[in-house]
Amino acid sequence: SLQIMIKKWSIPCPLPPSSAIETLQVSNSTGDCKAKLFHLSKESAYAIPTMAFSFLCHTSVLPIYCELRSPSKSRMRNVTVTGIGLSFVVYFMSALFGYLTFYDKVDSELLQGYSRYLPHDIVIMTVKVAILFAVLLTVPLIHFPARKAVLMVFFSHLPVSWICHILVTLTLNTIVVLFAMYVPDIKNVFGVVGSTTSTCLLFVYPGLFYLKLSREDFLSPQKLGACALVIFGICVGLLSLVLIILNWIDQ
Repeated sequence: SLQIMIKKWSIPCPLPPSSAIETLQVSNSTGDCKAKLFHLSKESAYAIPTMAFSFLCHTSVLPIYCELRSPSKSRMRNVTVTGIGLSFVVYFMSALFGYLTFYDKVDSELLQGYSRYLPHDIVIMTVKVAILFAVLLTVPLIHFPARKAVLMVFFSHLPVSWICHILVTLTLNTIVVLFAMYVPDIKNVFGVVGSTTSTCLLFVYPGLFYLKLSREDFLSPQKLGACALVIFGICVGLLSLVLIILNWIDQ
């Protein structure tokens, strides 16, 4: 985030041509360097699912809670508020200064834009390596609950077996590698996952769980809020997924 804020002043606006084809085209006008508060297009269908995916930390809640000294609801609430707050600040500053750098030319993979206009910048290459290690170290945290879910759903009737454990592990890792190799744009992954699993985990399931476990009257503000949360999650997820699929068809 800090490097994106600094590099905002390293790339001029209008953007310089990054290829021979762009050199032959008319250069960007200064009007392209004005920020727009709202900009709706077909690409907007990826916005909410991507944001939902960014704040999807539910799989880490229980391990973190177990690692707390004297675990309690108040301590876990402090950890949650602090973690999500810091994540929001980092995401917001990165998105804001990334947009103020490239405006309408911003890529779904933000660092790719810097590679195009600053191809040999050491700082950008260092940030890419740091993100690579961060993603690699995140995979085991996400892989553990994924493997546990697969084993419980499909192999719960079988005795515990290291062979089954290893095969499921290799299968999940192979799927991840294949997606990384053959999916052309990461926004497609964020869009589909965000509009399906992320919206369910963020909006639909919490509301359903509250409706199931709460003994309050159905017309109470809490239950009405839970119903609104469920309806919002379903509508946003379905709408985003349909728009993403229509965008694929158009392409």
